[in-house]
Amino acid sequence: MRVAFLGLGVMGYPMAGHLVRKGGHEVTVYNRSAAKAAQWVAEYGGKSAATPRAAAEGCDLVAMCVGNDNDVRSVVYGDDGALAGMKSGALLVDHTTASALLARELHDKCAAQGIGFVDAPVSGGQAGAVNGQLGIMCGGETADFDRAKPILDVYAKGCVLIGGPGAGQLTKMVNQIVIAGLLQGLSEGLAFGKRSGLDLEKVISVISKGAAQSWQMENRWKAMNDMKFDGFGFAVEWMRKDLGICLDEAHRNGARLPVTAIIDQFYSQVEGRGGSRWDTCSLMQLLGSD
Repeated sequence: MRVAFLGLGVMGYPMAGHLVRKGGHEVTVYNRSAAKAAQWVAEYGGKSAATPRAAAEGCDLVAMCVGNDNDVRSVVYGDDGALAGMKSGALLVDHTTASALLARELHDKCAAQGIGFVDAPVSGGQAGAVNGQLGIMCGGETADFDRAKPILDVYAKGCVLIGGPGAGQLTKMVNQIVIAGLLQGLSEGLAFGKRSGLDLEKVISVISKGAAQSWQMENRWKAMNDMKFDGFGFAVEWMRKDLGICLDEAHRNGARLPVTAIIDQFYSQVEGRGGSRWDTCSLMQLLGSD
């Protein structure tokens, strides 16, 4: 199929690459930095385009993975936006972690042009994107999802339609709320263990086989123990953006997120210590290491 991919960040770059190498699709990419797009073409083949519209022209599916709601609108709308170049019957898939309100807005805008839309945020981090092992939570019409899924499966470990437009984004909010709580609990547990003079490697070897086990524990405990948080993983500033979306949605739907709100404040303190680009496991840094 002819596919466009908009946004070549730490997630989008390898995801678009899988579409070529594993999926065998004809891929055109767009990135705000033309140099990054040229680098991708040199590595994977395919083509790059100067605008989202040019990338999307003639494509069967257009996928995007950018920063936030405003970034999505900047690549979708306007004379140079993807919608201006998409043909009737094509699909637009948004992998950005964005608001459910935006997902519903995009669904309606696409429907008015005879274009299908699926909101499809991902989980699994940079490693999941590189290894093609992402969890993809989707919202949209069943027919649109069924057409998109064979392409998304190229970089997915699991790809599930949760419900109507916006359901994918709401599920990603659940994901981020849970991860934030896990990381704070893990930070406090590890800090407590260190203060108690325990051998944390032995502690983790035991509790990771029981009810406390989590991906965060198995993959982040050592960095937390070593107090090394830079150069990998999911950045604090990205998590704060995501938690802001969660808290905004909770304000609309009446859900109570007291712990999430506190952890967002903790991440604000991490940013104040220069940790905007540290991994989210840096909550441990607030608890001290002496």
